[in-house]
Parts: sequence; structure tokens; C-alpha cells
Amino acid sequence: MPIRLTILLLLLNLGKPFAQSGLIPEPVSYRQTSGDLRLNQLTGIVSGAGVSNQFIGLAQAQIRASTGLTLPTKKTKSTLFLSIDSITSKQPEGYALQITPQGIRLTGHDEAGLFYGLQSLTQLFSQATSGIVPACEVTDYPRFSYRGMHLDVSRHQFPIPFIKKYIDLLALYKFNTFHWHLTDDQGWRIEIKRYPALQQKAAYRSETLIGHKKELPHRFDGKRYGGYYTQAEVKDIIQYATQRHITIIPEIEMPGHALAALSAYPELGCLKPNGQPGGPYQAATFWGIFDDVFCAGNDSTFTFLEGVLDEVVALFPSKYIHIGGDECPKTRWKTCTRCQARIQREHLKNEEELQRYFVRRMDMYLTKKGRHIIGWDEILEGTEHASSPSLRMSPEAIVMSWRGIQGGIEAIRQKHNAIMTPESHVYFDYYQSLYPEEPLAAAGYTPLSKVYAYEPIPAELRPDEAVYLKGVQGTAWSEYMDSPEKAEYMVFPRAMAVAEIAWSPRDNRNYADFLRRLRQQETLLKQRNVNYANRFDELTDTVSVNAAGGVDLKLSTTLPDATVRYTTDGTTPTLTSAVYSKPLSIAQTSTVKAAVFRDSKQQGRLFQKAFTISKATGKPVTFTPEPMGGYRPASPLVAVNGVAGTSRYNTGEWIGFQGKDAEVIIDLQATQTVSSIGTHILNYHWQRMWAPQMLQMAVSEDGKTFREVYQQTQFPVNGINPVRATFSPVQARYVRIRATNKGVIPANEYGAGGKAWLLLDEFRVD
Repeated sequence: MPIRLTILLLLLNLGKPFAQSGLIPEPVSYRQTSGDLRLNQLTGIVSGAGVSNQFIGLAQAQIRASTGLTLPTKKTKSTLFLSIDSITSKQPEGYALQITPQGIRLTGHDEAGLFYGLQSLTQLFSQATSGIVPACEVTDYPRFSYRGMHLDVSRHQFPIPFIKKYIDLLALYKFNTFHWHLTDDQGWRIEIKRYPALQQKAAYRSETLIGHKKELPHRFDGKRYGGYYTQAEVKDIIQYATQRHITIIPEIEMPGHALAALSAYPELGCLKPNGQPGGPYQAATFWGIFDDVFCAGNDSTFTFLEGVLDEVVALFPSKYIHIGGDECPKTRWKTCTRCQARIQREHLKNEEELQRYFVRRMDMYLTKKGRHIIGWDEILEGTEHASSPSLRMSPEAIVMSWRGIQGGIEAIRQKHNAIMTPESHVYFDYYQSLYPEEPLAAAGYTPLSKVYAYEPIPAELRPDEAVYLKGVQGTAWSEYMDSPEKAEYMVFPRAMAVAEIAWSPRDNRNYADFLRRLRQQETLLKQRNVNYANRFDELTDTVSVNAAGGVDLKLSTTLPDATVRYTTDGTTPTLTSAVYSKPLSIAQTSTVKAAVFRDSKQQGRLFQKAFTISKATGKPVTFTPEPMGGYRPASPLVAVNGVAGTSRYNTGEWIGFQGKDAEVIIDLQATQTVSSIGTHILNYHWQRMWAPQMLQMAVSEDGKTFREVYQQTQFPVNGINPVRATFSPVQARYVRIRATNKGVIPANEYGAGGKAWLLLDEFRVD
């Protein structure tokens, strides 16, 4: 009987409102207890030893902003009691929170833990119904010591009030690091008093690209753009962040992404092949990678950068300074007599070792000043094979892995600390929805669900290796974030998913529950005027080919108590349209339209999916060689599922081959009349994707002897090139498509010298 009673009470408790945490990140432990606290009865705030007056003032201000309550510093019947106790809360940055009908007790391991407990309290206050907060007990501490968010202010500079708002939001969700990307090709954004031309010239560009860089010809607005943060402003922002337990790590890009700096100090560029000075230079007006970089053979380059870092170090108290180190073309170094002389003088093997020399020299300089470097994963390239131990980075250097996770793994195995920020999962300049109404973004598709699914510790690391992984970071490049509102839309709520990845125990993470808590956070986000993307419950889909060769469309929404209605006749779904209950079988060319309804109202935008059904749809497909990397589809049948790949190229539809020719054979399973073959070619040079030098189509009745029916060598569209071959009707069972890869990417193109990608999708036969 007592056991049954215990189970009954547990079930009753689970049914109570707020029986689960409404917090983001999800805490280590949350338990609802009996009773409620009425906020209007909370009348004072007191503290134990070690709690500073500054912190109390911050707590009072934050509570007043979220509840309207002004809590005097006096002991009353219902009190918020703040204390620091490393015994009660054992882990650094951890806290223990108790809310009872009589008051609140918040204990931090340290002041940082006390602050994070205050953020949890703020979130719970915002979720109070009629001023009532359920009693609870929370025990909490972070999984990782580095919990970061990045913001690029070079491409678009953001005003100081927004920078502070950004810091406030990071603090609210328990980030402890703000990676501030201050310099790049398009603008220099920090005052360096020793070099006034940085403020006078490097901080400005003559105009800015309109639209996407993939659109040709490029269009520009003709308006001078720029500005910079004064050192006084930087100090103010640092102080503001420090009060909120956020460390700001500045990034000063080198040796690449240097056009803005070179526009101010052209003597720091490489010599031309004829020995004349390089240039002329100007801050870049569009987005990309540029061959003009800091000259590694010129001692003045290092004098300049050391002078810059002297002032940066004096401003920023952070232990680490980010030096970039990414995307540095070696084109100028190969023809610069000074760089070549440096290679000879330092007994370097090549230009790659020259970059390692450059990075190591700055590494040593910062180490002498009591600081250490962080760099993108390119700073690690080849260091284990360096011809001299003197080229190896200092043990304290941190590698930030962005081109996937391999750079982080390599760093860890060299016993360097690493931070994971893979472009594939936590770059927020990517689209977060496939709906065509989404505002312009940089590249592919990274929905909230994909961000949340990311696990920073690679499965191949042993526990003794994993200790070198210090944390995870979300990254926000601002090429297409030209206002605070756009930045907020692109970053939130995806940054909140990163916050949970970085803070919460792995076993506590559950996407459905995260969405439940995210919905509870919407009141607070609106209260703080955050222009977040509230699209996370919209319809998503999965297209598959079933065992019979038919195409199925599965629709899903994460919105509770919702109904999905759809049409296939081109009309917009209404409350009387068919209710979706199981995957739809798509038997003919058509467009499915669907919408989510709840409480007799449409929720979110209209979903649309176009299908083109042909003789090839659902038929066996073979590829030679096998598709590669991120463009290896879940099934070969993706190529004949009736859906064409889109400009958001990483959705799993495109089939890719890097540096290799491709052969595709489709078995129609019966000899029949064929008069047309179609496909699509993705031509995005800015993403290393090149059209084939030749595309050939052939047919066969026996699968051995093929007859060529079509050939194409020109693919003029900078984007998706539809290919539609028509010819006199022939009898065929097999269709063969051969595509000749571009091979090596030409000079002066993005990724020059590397292997080109060849991307194809959706083969039609009629």
C-alpha cells in the first residue's frame, strides 16, 4: 500500500503545471516541491559573506526589470537570500536554488554560480502565472568550461546598445564567452591609437554588396560604410560583460583577411613579381577570400601586428587572444621575393610552413605578454610534421575547429585544448528554414533541430583525450546580417540550443522537451524585444522511395495538439481540407500544399513541395564512384525521388563527387520508349562547386552497349542549371549519364588548387 501511494503521488505531481523545468539550459536537477511562492510577498534581499554590493545591485536591477519588484536590502518575512558556499554547491560556476512559499535561497559555488542561479530565477519569474512561482529545488552546474557565442562586426558593425543587449542575452542563457570578431577584409572596427590610419581609412569601405554574392553581376549600393569602436567604448563594453561573468575574446585577423588593414598601411602587403610594391588596396566591398594578405617576409608586418596586440592586450583582460589564421591564400607569398627570402632564411619547406612560422611568431609574442592564442583550425595544419620543433605552437594554444570536427580531434591528440564550432551545425549565417520566404542568408540549411542534435565530444575520443575539449561555440558571421533585428532573427533561438549543449548534462538533453521549454521562454524573449525566429514548429517533411518504387511524403510538426491539412490540386489548405494522418503516396507530377492548424487557426507559413514523376522515379540507380562527403545521400534513390535539389544545397538531395568524374546508371526495369532525359547541375564557384566540363547521356537495351543521345558542355547559370535533353524516340531499359569533373579549381577562384565538387540531382526520364 505505501508503494502504491508513493506512485500515485508521483503521478499527481507530474501532472501539475511546472512539474518539469521551464529553464534553458536544462539544469542538472530540477524537482518541484509542495506549495507556491507569491512574488508580491517577496519583500527583501539579503546576502551572506562574499557577496559583493555590486552583485546585489545587479540582482536588484534584474529582478526589477523582470517583475517590477523593488527589493530593499533588508531581512523580511519573505526574503531572497544570496550566499556563496563551495560546500553546498561543489562545482565551479554551479549553484543551488530553493524556492519555498516563505522565500528563496540561492547559493553559488562562486559569484559566477550565483549569477547563473539569478538567470534561472529570472526565467522562472517570467513564467509565473498570476505572480505565482511553483516551489522547487534546483541543483545545477555546467558541462563545459567554455560556452561561447561569436559575433562578426567587420562586415556589418552593430551599435553599442545592441552589443550590450547581445551580452545580456548570452548571460541569460549561461554563456560565459563572447568572441568578438573585430577585423576582416571589409572593415577594421577597433581603435588602435598607434596606427591612426586604421580609424581614418581601414574602418571604411566605399560601398557594400547588394543581394547574395552568388548573384552575377554583383550589385553595390554606392554608399560609404564603416566605423569603429573607440577604446573608451571597448572598455565600457568589457566592464559591462565582466559584470555579467562573460569574458570577451577579441579577434584580430592574420595573416589573411587583411585587406582593410592593407588599405591603411599598403607597405605591409607583398611585393609584386616585378619587385614593385603591392596594391593598390581597398577594404573589400563584397564577401569572400582575397589573395592580398599580410606579407610574411616583411619584418614591418610583425612590428605592426605586435603594436596592435600591445593595445589589444592592454584593453582586454582575457587570457586568450584570437588571431584568426584561417583562409589565407599563399598566392602572393609564392611570388613575393621577401616571403621567399624568409622561407630560405628560416629553412622552411614551403609557403604552408611560412604560415606556421607566422602563427608561431605571434604565438610566442603573446606568450611573452602572459597571454595565449586561439586560432581557427588552419593554425594547426601540418604542425605535427613541421620541419623544426620551433614551428610548433605553444602547449597553451587553443584550436577552434570550424571546418568540421577533425581539426579539433587533431588538436586534442596533439594535447592542445580545443573548442568545437563546426560550420555544419553551429554557423548561424545559414538558413534555418527551407521556406522560400526566409530572409537572405549566406549558405545552406541548419535548422534548430540540427543545432540541438550536435554533440561536441566526438565518439572516437577516449575519455582521457576528451578532457582537452573545453567547450562549444555558436558562430554568427554578419555578411547577411545588416541590422540588429536580422542578427537576432538568425541567432535566436539557435543560440539557446548551443547554450544547452554547452551547459546541460548530455543525458538531460531531449529535443521535444527543449521545444516545450522554448515555448515557455517566448514571454521573456518578447519582454526583452528579441526578434527571434519563431518558426521552429512549422511543417517539415521527409521524402522517400518505398519498396514498391513509389514516392512517399511524410509531414510532421512539433506543435502540440495541432492538425495538419493538405491539398494536391494547387489550392491553399483550409479548415475543410483533408487531414494528414499518414505519409502521402505521390503518383503523379503535382505540388502538395499543407498547413498546421490549432484552435481553428493556421499556425505558421504555408508548406509547399513540388514533385516531378517520370519513368525514372523510384527506379534502381548506381553511381561510379560512390558519392562523397556531405553529398553522399542516405540512399541512391534520392536521385530519383521526384524532388529536385534547391539552392540550400546541404539538405541531402544533391549528390556530389570531389575531383572525380561521375557515372550514373538508371535501370528502368523494362525496355520502353524514351525521348527525354533530364537532371540538374549546381554551379556555385563560391562553394567550390563547378559544372562538368562535359555531360553525356546514353541509352541501352542490354546495359552493355550504349548509344549516346545527348552531350552538353556549357552551363551558363551561376546556380542551378536545369538540363533537359530531348531526342528522337528510342527503345531503352538503361540510361547512363556521365559527367566530367572540372578537376583542380583554377587560380584566382575560391579554393584555388583544391579539388572541385561536381553536384547533380534528380534524374528524369520520359
